[in-house]
Amino acid sequence: MTWRPGAPRARRHRARLNAALRAFFAERGVLEVETPILSRGAPLDPGVESWRAIAADGLAAYLQTSPEYPMKRLLADGAGDIYQLSRVFRGEEQGRRHNPEFSLLEWYRLDYDDRRLANEVTDLVFTVAALDPDWIEPAPELRRVRYADLFREMLDLDPLSCGVADCAAAARREGLDVAGELDLDGWLDALMAMVLAPRFAQGQLTVIFDFPESQAVLARPSPRSPGCASRFELYWGDLELANGFHELDDPAIFEARRDQDIQRRRLNGQTIPEADALFAQAMHAGLPDCAGVALGVDRLLMRLLGEVDIARVLDFPWGKC
Repeated sequence: MTWRPGAPRARRHRARLNAALRAFFAERGVLEVETPILSRGAPLDPGVESWRAIAADGLAAYLQTSPEYPMKRLLADGAGDIYQLSRVFRGEEQGRRHNPEFSLLEWYRLDYDDRRLANEVTDLVFTVAALDPDWIEPAPELRRVRYADLFREMLDLDPLSCGVADCAAAARREGLDVAGELDLDGWLDALMAMVLAPRFAQGQLTVIFDFPESQAVLARPSPRSPGCASRFELYWGDLELANGFHELDDPAIFEARRDQDIQRRRLNGQTIPEADALFAQAMHAGLPDCAGVALGVDRLLMRLLGEVDIARVLDFPWGKC
């Protein structure tokens, strides 16, 4: 242990990257906004754990896992195209690619769908990577693939019709040993992270479209692919950089998914945070037709500098803060 910050090489590169990201949106007329780090409510997605902060007088709030909810309140209030560079916090995420506190770039574009926004995300990565001769650039060839096609091609498994037993059998064929009991989406996530993504071409960007509707989160149902959601993810090599949606604007579907998430958290033995009532009100007030995406800035910096451990791009990783 030492008092010294941990990433002197990355320090100036981070400043250069943040400036490049802001310039990208300034050129496109997208407004930078700020939203609170603390909120009285939290997301209920079983895949994300919130941190709860308690003041000396007993006042309690949740640290944001993403600025999504307050940014969507701005959208419902007529803010238009917006973006934010923010610090966010997630519990139970720590390792070479995870730090409990990290930098997130999130933005929303009116009248975009998921395909159009995915194009802008890849444009951003290519544009930024070309700005500094010391940065690594991704290969110019971009791979686009549907989620179901990826599983069919690489595992001979249809994620839209398979069951838990089928996923477990596929994992055994691949020599994958998974501890504990997983539901179907848990198995699909494990196969993606531990079998499929490691096989992506390491220097290439891969965009995955049309996730199963059970993994829609706040994406609307896909008009192109029955049983799928208008959701995409961007990988650079085997590292996930971004997750985006053609945003759900139907409050009835939102409330049904929220109830399903509560039930899944209960079955998993997870804590159930207080729901964000103000965000629910904004959904009922009306969200404009838009697409949104969140991109991990620390992970992007890792790829630009060729680092494999997130601590190498953080001055104050967990344990030094």
